[in-house]
Amino acid sequence: MCMTTDKVKVMKLEDLPLQIGKEVQLNGQSIAVFRLSNGDVRAVSNRCPHKNGPLAEGIVSGEFVFCPLHDWKISLVTGEVQKPDDGCIQTYETEIIDGFVYIGGV
Repeated sequence: MCMTTDKVKVMKLEDLPLQIGKEVQLNGQSIAVFRLSNGDVRAVSNRCPHKNGPLAEGIVSGEFVFCPLHDWKISLVTGEVQKPDDGCIQTYETEIIDGFVYIGGV
């Protein structure tokens, strides 16, 4: 996970529905942001390592997103693709401050 003190405000928390991804563009990078059923907010690269599927359009289950193209299961915590598939995506630090979602490490 990228760690940095630089954080960027990306949206109001209330604009991020539970278990539905949103795509944001930061510094030329497409990032998928998710609010999990437990209230945690996660941010990852918006491209599946398999065929570049848009992960913001994927189905969220627990702390995982399923790629909408070929159903690869990817951890929103570690970025690791679950076996038997193989790969990894970039994860980003998230923080909620005064009702806004911030992303760091971009």
